[in-house]
Amino acid sequence: MKNILFICHGNICRSPMAEFVMKDLVQKAGLSSQFHIESAATSREEIGNPVYPPARRKLAEHGITCSNHTARQLTNQDYDEYDLLIGMDSANLRDMYRICGGDFAGKLHLLMDHTTRPGNVADPWYTEDFEATWRDVLEGCQGLLKELLQERGEQNDAE
Repeated sequence: MKNILFICHGNICRSPMAEFVMKDLVQKAGLSSQFHIESAATSREEIGNPVYPPARRKLAEHGITCSNHTARQLTNQDYDEYDLLIGMDSANLRDMYRICGGDFAGKLHLLMDHTTRPGNVADPWYTEDFEATWRDVLEGCQGLLKELLQERGEQNDAE
């Protein structure tokens, strides 16, 4: 079982989009039983809130539901419980290092590092461009799943 935690600032836009996109990809690949996927925030601002409506609509456009999600904050214990903690931007990554007390096991990464275009996933809370965020999240999740399957020596069409 591979445990993956996606992280952004508030856990209402980017990280839940990544959580539910990744769940959809592994489900379509017939691998749901081999993954545990969740998301969290680096801040406390949105704790308890659902996925932001424009992000929820963008997921729904692609047939992906995100019901029952409520924002929660990343904890130091998450570092022990998850194999990979995937941040959406460099500010998230800095906060992840702070909350987790470092990265002694090499678990902290950025989502776009699993693509041919490393960098940040822009925060649609500010950009209002949920389509660009969708494209980045999808590409990042596809790249991450492809890497994980290659590590296990499996050939599977994750795209």
